[in-house]
Amino acid sequence: MSVRFAGKVALCTGSGRRAGLGAAILQALAAEGCKVVFTDMLDPQAELTSANIASRNEMQGLVGEIRAAGGEAIGLPLDVRDEVQVEAAIAAAVSQLGRLDFLINNAGVGFLIEPLIGTSKQRWQTVMEVNLTGAFLCTKHAARQMIHQGGGGRIVNIASQAAKSGHLHMAAYTASKHGMVGLTRAAAIELGPHGITVNAICPNHVTTGLGEVQNQYFSQLRGFESVEEYLKDMKGRIPLRRVGLPADTAQACAFLCSDAAAYVTGEAMNVSGGMEMH
Repeated sequence: MSVRFAGKVALCTGSGRRAGLGAAILQALAAEGCKVVFTDMLDPQAELTSANIASRNEMQGLVGEIRAAGGEAIGLPLDVRDEVQVEAAIAAAVSQLGRLDFLINNAGVGFLIEPLIGTSKQRWQTVMEVNLTGAFLCTKHAARQMIHQGGGGRIVNIASQAAKSGHLHMAAYTASKHGMVGLTRAAAIELGPHGITVNAICPNHVTTGLGEVQNQYFSQLRGFESVEEYLKDMKGRIPLRRVGLPADTAQACAFLCSDAAAYVTGEAMNVSGGMEMH
């Protein structure tokens, strides 16, 4: 096991689902010696049904795999919209693992896909509260802990290609991810004097559980005979000729958490196979 992150502690939101971006990120960090905190929303609410959120068993299974490999990991329930829960999760991470060095804001709602003129205020608010307000709350309280303990820290926001370009039937999601980049830049300015870097990663399509929902929706919307045909068309428009993998985002995140990125802050890094270049 590599020890690049030995003694460090990372908390990632929205990381309780197997094969998701959050799980891949923590697995990559743990493989290099980091202690990791899986967090996710575990209790269904309104549009956030049991089909769209993690289960306790799923998250604990991920924790168990890290431990079985010799790493340290814990799992905590967390609805990022609730500031009390955010404070409690960070306090629990520090209490059980000793400190907090890396925060990865990954929790997001991207399955509420519909035309702009048919989007209800409630659905708009759900997307904004999870994707943007949740990132703000977690950044606020993680930064307080990092400043208190000293030594700087890393905050990485998992944005999207939708943070750079508009996307059909995803007005709320696109607006929230553009806002996440704005939050990244503002936080980088304020937290830089404390040695805390704040950056965003902007992946293009990744076929996680969320990605599968998007595949089904857009393949039908655009008239493809199958999801396979839709993905074939997408690959043809990506310079590297493949869709993104969870590992692509995970390794970019590991770089931004490393000493190699100590002078990188306020950036919104594309991880899109060349599909997005600005």
